Amino acid sequence: MQDKTNFDVIIIGGSYAGLSAAMALGRSLRQVLVIDSGKPCNRQTPHSHNFITQDGRTPGQITEDAKKQVLAYNTISFYNGLALSGSKTENGFTISTDNDESFSATKLLFATGVTDLMPPIQGFSECWGISVLHCPYCHGYEVRHQPLGVLGNGDMGFEFGKFISNWSQDLVLFTNGQSTLTEEQEKKLTGKNIRIIQSEIAALEHTNGNLQQVQFKDGSSKKIAALFARTPFSQHCTIPEQLGCQLNEQGYLAIDDFQRTTVPGVYAAGDNTTMFRSVSAAVAAGTKAGAMLNKELVDERFL
Repeated sequence: MQDKTNFDVIIIGGSYAGLSAAMALGRSLRQVLVIDSGKPCNRQTPHSHNFITQDGRTPGQITEDAKKQVLAYNTISFYNGLALSGSKTENGFTISTDNDESFSATKLLFATGVTDLMPPIQGFSECWGISVLHCPYCHGYEVRHQPLGVLGNGDMGFEFGKFISNWSQDLVLFTNGQSTLTEEQEKKLTGKNIRIIQSEIAALEHTNGNLQQVQFKDGSSKKIAALFARTPFSQHCTIPEQLGCQLNEQGYLAIDDFQRTTVPGVYAAGDNTTMFRSVSAAVAAGTKAGAMLNKELVDERFL
């Protein structure tokens, strides 16, 4: 009988990367526990795009179907809760949860995503994922040819503004304060009819997260349909760092081509490892991680 506290692999994070890895491991006959707290970073996003066979469905619908398919494999268990801490043991790792329960496994996979850090602009967090957008590949088509804005400054603002101009010819770059663009960058942007507004933003006026206009501290305003922004982030889960996993210069978990972190036996996949945040990329990374975890278990036990 399977020990319900000891597994081949514990996966922390039950969204796209975690569930994809779980399926690969379940099909490899591995005993797997998926721990998930039910708070994905895209929980406000109305629809998911740019993933064939799933285009236009809600993130929740995709996750619900995926979970049903994954749990059809009887070696996979799901635990609703928050993983709080982890430690290395003689035979692998132990994970403790917010319900004062502990589970052990030979290997770990972190598919825990990131936490987006919202700027202190009224209405920004309410619009995030709905009309304040991070990815034009995911959401640009739905707001194409409409008045759009980009929040950014300096080199990032220039490159992001140039990029978003592919989706709209009615574009404004909001520097939210004095511009740090170079003279050449400003000339290139304005030459492409991209307006630059340096006024500080007071609020985003919206209806249920749907942006109506940008309100500035000087009392002026600008109507736009959507605002593209890149926010800073932090790792949603700090357990990998507790275990000694290194972060790269951008703040993502450092991994190799096989999704292995810098700590033996610990893998990572999804938004916590890459700036390329999309459902399809997370699914692909999870599948690879599951396959590589199984291969490592085979190699270690085939003695």
